[in-house]
Amino acid sequence: MVEYRDYYKILGVERNSDEKAIRKAYRDLARRYHPDVNPGDKGAESKFKEINEAYEVLSDSDKRAKYDQLGSSYQQYARGGNGSGAGGFDWSSWAAANGGGGNGGAGGANSYDSGDMSDFFSTIFGSRPRTQQRTTQMTRGRDVEQPIEVTLEEVYAGTNYTVKRGDKQTKIRVPPGAQDGTRIRVPGQGDPGMGGGPAGDLFLVVTRKPHPLFKVRETETDLDIDLKIDFYTALLGGEVLVPTLNGDVKLRIAEGTQSGRLLRISKRGLPDLHEPDMYGDLYARVLIQIPTELSLTERDLFRELAAMRAVKSP
Repeated sequence: MVEYRDYYKILGVERNSDEKAIRKAYRDLARRYHPDVNPGDKGAESKFKEINEAYEVLSDSDKRAKYDQLGSSYQQYARGGNGSGAGGFDWSSWAAANGGGGNGGAGGANSYDSGDMSDFFSTIFGSRPRTQQRTTQMTRGRDVEQPIEVTLEEVYAGTNYTVKRGDKQTKIRVPPGAQDGTRIRVPGQGDPGMGGGPAGDLFLVVTRKPHPLFKVRETETDLDIDLKIDFYTALLGGEVLVPTLNGDVKLRIAEGTQSGRLLRISKRGLPDLHEPDMYGDLYARVLIQIPTELSLTERDLFRELAAMRAVKSP
């Protein structure tokens, strides 16, 4: 029994939809159910064949007109109570009377190839001739964006990243100096093309993870760090170790350094994305740690110092 196929319902469009709406619906569905996107999924493969068959008819003005005429005839037949549904309607007789159907001969230029078309299609329109076989429109696949997070250490040195798309894995290089919003193109790893068209590209969009020590300045290469030093070093001067993305460095603290002072450490920031041999600076903001839980002796000494400073004050 040959069952009626509602091609408009298969594509999810209205019967008065124009060519643009039909083409858009087809592309969206074909992309969703394409075998490359659903490897091994027989249900998706069957749906993909239905979608292509519906598009084959509705995108061709002659086939669509004939299909619409068939729909009207079948509805009239059903309303007249002539039989019990699709099984009672003589599809082949209707097709023969309206210029279609049949097996189209057997060989040569008029030979036919039913391919993946349903019995309904073959009965109404005949199988597609090999010499005139219409292929799915070749369309490039859609580009896809995928966010990735990297640490500042990875931004400093660059890092390798494994991209997973379906059953494919590709290693790509995140360059030194990558910034928030940097897009890294991975050719051919986007959505698959239609009708043999090329796949789209994958774009990895970088986001830098917050760091517990460093903050990135608007320059994208300079860094800030809070540098905590003890009261005595700030008062008398000395050397301290400052963490950087490339190991600790010694920094000279001048005598009498005030809290909040910015100390620049040259070329200890991030590399420039476009000139990776060029580095920004690291700015250390001094935060003086006041001693707590003083001993009695320390308190007495500080009181003596305070008294001495008071005598010197005008």
